[in-house]
Amino acid sequence: RSPDGSGWHAYSHGARQDTGIDVIEWAQRGEALGAGEILLNSIDADGTKAGYDLELTRKVSESVRIPVIASGGAGNPEHVAEAAIEGKASAVLLASLLHFGDYTVNDFKSVMEQRGVSVRW
Repeated sequence: RSPDGSGWHAYSHGARQDTGIDVIEWAQRGEALGAGEILLNSIDADGTKAGYDLELTRKVSESVRIPVIASGGAGNPEHVAEAAIEGKASAVLLASLLHFGDYTVNDFKSVMEQRGVSVRW
């Protein structure tokens, strides 16, 4: 979120430096400059295992024509499906849930398929 809570700012330097630029504007600028996709990591949700920031993901996804990859916050397979469906993410990124053996790839694949989300693995 932006410091005043009214939207989101893009951060750099490992989320230590606020650019002061609105995330939507940043994503659109990146697309205009030729980015092929946006890797969107919500620093507010990252590491929480409480789910992706669906509002942020949806707003960025709706503001650009290139794929948006949701990152930060996955806690279970349902969160991954929600990012694709409600967040309108083109793809999702998760790491620790697979690294520590909490879930298997098949757990995620199964939930995604049950929810009607196309999977490629």
